[in-house]
Amino acid sequence: MSDLFGPEALYTIAVEAPLKEPLTYVSPPENAPLKRGQSVQVPLSSKRVKGVVIGAAEIRPEFKLKPIFQLDDERPPLHEPFLRWAEWLSKYYFYPLGMVFDSVFPPLSRFTKRKKKSSGTPAPNFQVAPQVPPTLTEEQAKCLVGIRQHPDFGVHLLFGVTGSGKTEVYLRLMDDALKAGKQALMLVPEISLTPQLTDRFSKRFPGQVAIIHSQLSPREKTDQWWSMVSKEKSILIGARSALFCPLSDLGLIIVDEEHEPSYKQEEKLKYHGRDAAIMLARFSNCPIILGSATPSLETWNNVRDGKYFLHEMKKRVADRSLPNIEVVDLRDEREERKDKINELPFWLTERLYEAMKVTLAKNEQVALFLNRRGMAPMAQCPSCGHVEECPNCAVSLTVHAREHLVCHYCGYTQAKTKKCPSCKEGDLVPLGIGTELVESDLQKLFPEARLARADRDEIQTREELENLVHDMEDRKIDILIGTQMIAKGLDFPHLTLVGLVMADIGFHWPDFRASERSFQLLTQVSGRAGRHSSEPGTVVVQTYNPLHPSIVHTVQNSFVEFADKELETRKLSHYPPFERLALFRINSNDNDKARIVAERLAQRAEALAESQDRYKEVKVLGPAPAPLAKLRGRFRYHVLIKAPASNVLQNFCLWCLANEDWILPGTKVQVDVDPLHML
Repeated sequence: MSDLFGPEALYTIAVEAPLKEPLTYVSPPENAPLKRGQSVQVPLSSKRVKGVVIGAAEIRPEFKLKPIFQLDDERPPLHEPFLRWAEWLSKYYFYPLGMVFDSVFPPLSRFTKRKKKSSGTPAPNFQVAPQVPPTLTEEQAKCLVGIRQHPDFGVHLLFGVTGSGKTEVYLRLMDDALKAGKQALMLVPEISLTPQLTDRFSKRFPGQVAIIHSQLSPREKTDQWWSMVSKEKSILIGARSALFCPLSDLGLIIVDEEHEPSYKQEEKLKYHGRDAAIMLARFSNCPIILGSATPSLETWNNVRDGKYFLHEMKKRVADRSLPNIEVVDLRDEREERKDKINELPFWLTERLYEAMKVTLAKNEQVALFLNRRGMAPMAQCPSCGHVEECPNCAVSLTVHAREHLVCHYCGYTQAKTKKCPSCKEGDLVPLGIGTELVESDLQKLFPEARLARADRDEIQTREELENLVHDMEDRKIDILIGTQMIAKGLDFPHLTLVGLVMADIGFHWPDFRASERSFQLLTQVSGRAGRHSSEPGTVVVQTYNPLHPSIVHTVQNSFVEFADKELETRKLSHYPPFERLALFRINSNDNDKARIVAERLAQRAEALAESQDRYKEVKVLGPAPAPLAKLRGRFRYHVLIKAPASNVLQNFCLWCLANEDWILPGTKVQVDVDPLHML
C-alpha cells in the first residue's frame, strides 16, 4: 500500500477513543493529501478528538461521512516501523489502536509555557566531562565481539552474574549505535531509575541522555520526549512506557533485568515491556539485548531452542568473589529457643544477629530484606478468631504503626481498635511480621545505628529514592530494611551483609511462577552483598524451607540446573513457555452478574474448542472466583485459556469476544494475553 493518498480520498483514522476498529472520514478537496502516520483532528459524536491516519479506505460506506477537521501539525508523523509495531500491539493485546496512539504522544503541547512552580522535580540533565571507559574484562570483550557480529535484528541474552559488569557492555554498544548515527533505547525496572544509573550513562555521554518515567511531571516528560524525537539527544533511558517514544533512527534496544515482572502493565493496555521491545526491534531491524543474572524461563527456553543468542559472564569484575550464602533453619531455631530465655525478636536468629554486630563493628553496611511492608499482615482476635478485613477487597487489613489498619490494594484505612469488634471480648493482636516491625525492633537492639526503611510506605517519590541512594553511598545509613525495592539494580560499595528475614514469603503463592520468582528475588537480593569488597560478602537466609529448590539453587548459584528442572515441570503441566495463556477477567459490582457472565464465557469457549479441529488442543479452565475474589468493591472471576501456539490463542480469543450481547450490563470482560499475575 502506498503511504500517499490523493485529494478527496477516504481515510481510515485510528481515533483516540475505546473503539475496536478505525473509523472512516473524508478529506475536503482543499486539504493537502495525507500520509499514513500523520495526526489529525476529527469529529466524534459531539466532540473533537485526535487520531492517526492508518490508510486509504477501500470502500465508501452508504452513510454520509464526516470530514477531517484539520491536520495536527504539532504532532510529528509516525514512521512506518513504529506504526507497524503499534498495530501489532493493538492486535496482540486486544486493545483499540487509537488508544495505543494515545500512549505515544506527550501530555502537553511542546510550546506550553512553563508554570513558575513545577508540579514535579527537575528531570536529570547532566552536563559533565566525558568519563574514560574502563578496561574490559575478558568476558566483557568476548560478549561485545559476539553481539557485534549481528548488527541487524537479533535477540541477545547477556547472562551475567550480579556484579559481572553488564552495564559496561551496554555502554559500549550504545557508543556503537551513536557512532553509526543511530539512537539507543534502554528499559529498566521503574525502581532502578536512580542517580546510580543516570549518573553513569550521562558521564559517558554528556548531554545525550533523556529519561522518561512515571515520576516526571507532565512538562518534564514532554520536554524529554521532544529531546529524543527532535534528535537533540540520542539515548533514552526509561521504564516500560519509554517504548512509546517514536524514535525514527532506532539502532539498539536494551532491556536490563529482563526477568522483572514490573515490565508487565496490568492496567488498560496489558502489554509486556520486554516482549513489546523485541517486536519493536524486529520492526526497526536493530539488535536487542536482554540482560539478567536470573533470566525468565521464557527467555532461557528461547536460548535453548536457538532462537536467541547467548553471551555469558560468569565472573564478577576484578575477580571479586560471589557472596557466601548461609541458610538458617527457623524450625531448629524455634526448638533451641524453647528452653532458654532469649531477648531477640522472634524473627531474628542468633546467626544473623551476630553477623550484624560484626559487620557494624567494621563500619560496613547491612541490608535486611523482607517482602512484606507494615507492622504485621493481619490483626486477629485470639478469643474468637476474627480477622479484620477490607470492606472493598477480599483481603485482611495490614497493621501499620500499631494504630492503623490499611488495605494495600485499594488504600482503605481504619483505626485499630483494642477490643475485637466481633466478640467484644478479646484484644486484636497483630500477627506476623512486616518491615515496620523489623525497623522498630532494630532501633531497640542497635540504638546507635542509623536505620532507614525502603518500602512503598516510606519511598513514594523520585526525590525520596534518590536521597536514600545518596545516604547509602555516603555511609549515612548503617542498616537498610527494605522490600523488593532494594533488590533491583542498586549497587552500594560498603554493603557487605545481606539478611533475608523470611525467605519463604512467595514460595506458596497461587501462581505457577512462584518458584521462579522466589529464585530470582533471592539471587538478586543476595547479589547486593560485597560487590566492591576484596573479601566475599555474607548472605544469611532465614527460612522454614531450607530444601526448597529456590533456596538450594540460590546457594549453589546454579541457575541452569534450576531452570532445567522448572522447565520440565512447566512442560508436564502445559504452562508457558510450552503453551500460551490468555486470562479472561470478569468483574462486576454484582457477584451474581459476574458469575453468570463468567459461566457464559466458559461455555462459549468450550463449545468453540469442541466444534473446530484447529482448536482441539485448546484447554478451557474455569470459570472460578479469582484468588483475589473481590477488589475495590468489584467481584472477580477468571477463565483461563491454554493454547499450543500464539496464533491459535489469538484467533480463539477473538471468536470468544465476538458479539458482546452475552455480557450483562455493568459487567466487564477483559482479556490478558501472556498474563504474569494471576490474582
